Amino acid sequence: MVSPAPGASAAPASRSVTVDDVRAAQKTLTGVARTTSMEGSRHLSSLVGSPVHLKCENLQRTGSFKLRGAYVRIAGLTPDERARGVVAASAGNHAQGVALAASLLGVDSTVFMPEGAPLPKVAATRDYGAEVRLRGQVVDETLRAAQEYAEETGAVFIHPFDHPDVVAGQGTLGLEILEQCPEVRTIVVGVGGGGLIAGIAVAVKELRPDVRIIGVQAEGAAAYPPSLAAGRPVVLDSVSTMADGIKVGRPGDVPFEIVGGLVDEVRTVSEDALSSALLLCLERAKLVVEPAGASPVAALLSRPESVEGPVVAVLSGGNVDPLVMQRTLRHGMAAAGRYLSLRLRLTDRPGALAALLRELSVADANVLDVGHVRTDPRLGLDEVEVELHLETKGPEHCEDVAAKLRTAGYTVVLTR
Repeated sequence: MVSPAPGASAAPASRSVTVDDVRAAQKTLTGVARTTSMEGSRHLSSLVGSPVHLKCENLQRTGSFKLRGAYVRIAGLTPDERARGVVAASAGNHAQGVALAASLLGVDSTVFMPEGAPLPKVAATRDYGAEVRLRGQVVDETLRAAQEYAEETGAVFIHPFDHPDVVAGQGTLGLEILEQCPEVRTIVVGVGGGGLIAGIAVAVKELRPDVRIIGVQAEGAAAYPPSLAAGRPVVLDSVSTMADGIKVGRPGDVPFEIVGGLVDEVRTVSEDALSSALLLCLERAKLVVEPAGASPVAALLSRPESVEGPVVAVLSGGNVDPLVMQRTLRHGMAAAGRYLSLRLRLTDRPGALAALLRELSVADANVLDVGHVRTDPRLGLDEVEVELHLETKGPEHCEDVAAKLRTAGYTVVLTR
């Protein structure tokens, strides 16, 4: 979670961002940021009933859109500010964006990361040229450490979303979307602090006011709905989501003003929807996407009938730790009905388990795990309880497996 502390924003919220700022940012990024590809999704298109395109910013340099805003912000520093160096705080994407941007511009960078940050992200940030310092258990603590460092050394603090230059840099994505998909009717974007969707909204609404822009937040980290209702940024008491890239407890002042005036809707998605979306991106689109980057896909899966096409879903990043990917994929498969857990009782005699496994083989269910319970007082002297975890082909197959076991004489208790 990132919550701006005093002095966190280096620019007043009153300075607006215009489409001319975004165009200037696009020129600044020439030869630096890639024009990422736009891929069609047949599966999502069939659900929505009109074309759905995936804007693959997960294939951007450093693996996310963050390079755009970081580079524009650092490029705009005065010679004196550049000489003092820059500092940032991040658990991953912003860290890598700042590190590479500073390196390309010949500016020294120091990046504070949480002590528990994934090792691949720490290594990548160092490889891009930053000095990495591990401070704090959560990003809020890391943010305070970075700001203290800025005050002590004079280094310029590069905020991840709350600065007009950062918003303008992220807005270059909006210009690319209009160039690559001029017929677009709806753009769906994941939202944390709001820098990305604010920049896209500035660019798109000026040139195509008819395009609907929808923001997506995780249910456990949704600061924008209550903030928009209150008319001011509010701080969440707590945040909890697998989507670290949008795990933000308070909207930024600069993007909040823009989002309130230009974004049509901000909706929320569940953790099950996020994990299912990540699984879909991997299986159907062959794209590695982090949970935050998959949030627009989660929104389309949750309410496919609620958007007008053609639709562009922005896959904002692909920096996902392999262990997190493994856990998220398992969660996604469970949410998609691809796992079946059940309990049943057998007579405790040789061959009973083998007979059960033969039934499962006939039902084409893959056994992942088997557990035996013999000491439960509820069991008879000649009984054993077996708990099975199975991999299936989906919800219908789960029902078919359970039905075949019952037909074979087993009493089945489904646990999920």
